[in-house]
Amino acid sequence: MDWLERERQQVWHPYAPMVDPPPVYPVREAHGVRLTLEDGRELIDGMASWWCAIHGYNHPRLNEAVTGQLGRMAHVMFGGLTHRPAADLADRLVELTPEPLDKVFFCDSGSVSVEVALKMAVQYWQARGHTKRHRILTVRNGYHGDTAGAMSVCDPVNGMHHLFSAVLPERLFAPAPDCPTDDDFNDSCIQGVRDQLAAYAGEVAAVIIEPLVQGAGGMRFHCPRYLQRLRQLCDEHGVLLIFDEIATGFGRTGHLFACQGAGVTPDILCLGKALTGGYMTLAATLTTREVSDTLSSGDPGAFMHGPTFMANPLACAVANASIDELINSPWQANIARIENGLRRGLAPARELSNVTDVRCFGAIGVIEMTEAAAMHWMQPALVRRGVWVRPFGRLVYVMPPFVMTDGDLASLTSAMVETVAEAAA
Repeated sequence: MDWLERERQQVWHPYAPMVDPPPVYPVREAHGVRLTLEDGRELIDGMASWWCAIHGYNHPRLNEAVTGQLGRMAHVMFGGLTHRPAADLADRLVELTPEPLDKVFFCDSGSVSVEVALKMAVQYWQARGHTKRHRILTVRNGYHGDTAGAMSVCDPVNGMHHLFSAVLPERLFAPAPDCPTDDDFNDSCIQGVRDQLAAYAGEVAAVIIEPLVQGAGGMRFHCPRYLQRLRQLCDEHGVLLIFDEIATGFGRTGHLFACQGAGVTPDILCLGKALTGGYMTLAATLTTREVSDTLSSGDPGAFMHGPTFMANPLACAVANASIDELINSPWQANIARIENGLRRGLAPARELSNVTDVRCFGAIGVIEMTEAAAMHWMQPALVRRGVWVRPFGRLVYVMPPFVMTDGDLASLTSAMVETVAEAAA
């Protein structure tokens, strides 16, 4: 029995059944923006490995960071110990994110960073003696991760976690933002949030939202004015504001962080995915001195969370290298170039009968179809055209590495349009 057959019998892939599972494609190696399969075929990667490999694969500077750190130590517990890579990374994150975010809690995945943010908000209010402030408010069409707390703030109807609703904490949901641009915004766009804050005055601990881009909940975009008004409402009601920038952080929208593009600073900020350039799992939850001091002064005098692989030295070392590589590159010009290429390349899809919308924002391109993608057919059709694109629901979308050339981008978008057109035939 070869290894692929053993893999098929034993390995459970994400969002897939074990009974009659869909095909998976064995990758032998990866360089730049290309995945080389075991049979020698090359695929242009439009997904950046779920949005994190922003520099492409097998990057020499990031490789060197990992191997250099490996010779010193691969891991050490963070309880009672520390190390230079973590200190340097915290310093970089505080420098790059807006003031007054100056406290960094390292996590081991994006979902965990959301768990940390939610717990942080609740424990903050406990420390202030407001024990009734434990509710979390969010908007529909959001996605924040697959762990229990993160699932509870995902869309309860259109999300992937409705099966678990009976065992998840009950959250408050307002309508999703319906204002793609500032010109589309008026106060009715945020009336649902206002109503929830008024109805549960004194009970809401925090509002959590993905700023500017709702990711896996539907790849929907909303405008800066919505977030500016949301910040005002949180301040008026004395509620903490959490931004989940796991998908948008580190340049994806054309700003280093989406909150900077909106001109809004949250009280708690979740980062992950591109933090290490796709090399290691690592995340961070940033907050303010006011939050950290208040929480630390209450019972039990410490934040009650501590992942085993928190601040893993290998991950911190490669994160430092990834941030340096990003900051020292013409990343803003690259994002603008990719956005233009996506708009140009995906435009023909607007004429297809099975397409309801085509939208682009930064290095994000989306074709929204009238019906859900037939994955058993569409995935192989994209692979036959030499691209790796992973549709979900009604969306065929890409979030490519920032180093993708114009030629590869044109090949990627044409393959998407051709495949969607074939589906309409």
